[in-house]
Amino acid sequence: MNMDHVADGGLVLLGCGKMGSAMLAGWLNQGLPTGSVWVIDPNPSEWLRSTGVNINADLPENPAVVLVAVKPQMMGDALPVLAAMGNGETVFVSVAAGTPIAKFEEVLGNRTPIVRAMPNTPAAVGRGITAIIGNAHVSGEALDMAEGLLSAVGQVVRLEGEDQMDAVTGVSGSGPAYVFHLIETLAAAGEAQGLSADLAMRLAKATVAGAGALAEQAEEDPAQLRVNVTSPNGTTQAALEVLMDEETGFPALLRRAVKAGADRSRELANG
Repeated sequence: MNMDHVADGGLVLLGCGKMGSAMLAGWLNQGLPTGSVWVIDPNPSEWLRSTGVNINADLPENPAVVLVAVKPQMMGDALPVLAAMGNGETVFVSVAAGTPIAKFEEVLGNRTPIVRAMPNTPAAVGRGITAIIGNAHVSGEALDMAEGLLSAVGQVVRLEGEDQMDAVTGVSGSGPAYVFHLIETLAAAGEAQGLSADLAMRLAKATVAGAGALAEQAEEDPAQLRVNVTSPNGTTQAALEVLMDEETGFPALLRRAVKAGADRSRELANG
């Protein structure tokens, strides 16, 4: 993305944990000057100190963007510090889970341009996917800027309405944990069939990573890819008959899991 507007106006990063650090590294790699970045973090890491950005220093009055990357439970203490920047041209981008746009408007002012975003943890290796939605005060240019910043850690998709964010949380926000658990259980099942723990885990990790990469790159959809690897009356078909059972297999299990995640997201937003 063209970083000129952000470089000229300045970027404030509130919170620099794993997600904030991944994004900051991406922006710096894309050419954002260190002098244009202000980071507010109570416990700056050695890596953050080594970057040369402004850390816990006096902030610009009207930065181009403020990116909020603190834990939701820290929001009450952190946001009021930035309230003076609200109701202006500064665009606020939040990657805090479970915090709706309305909560930001309460603190920052209801004329503040606010973009809510839901990234996921593969952002740490540049393979994340982030869903974004802006309020009525976010211009097309501002949404483009937010998308450009967030694309530093992976793909970005735009939602039609904020009410979709709970479903996004259940699918891609929490989804990496489901995949990690799949790797755990696939490896454990391999051990149960006589493989060593190390070999089973290596096979499980590589299989899930490789299948995911193939699903992203192939022209066929995942259903067709599944068919391609399933020989009639073969080993894969025998396994899939267990996994695809409508009552006990993946279909019912993942519907319940994603619903539980989405429901909890709604509870947090309304709590």
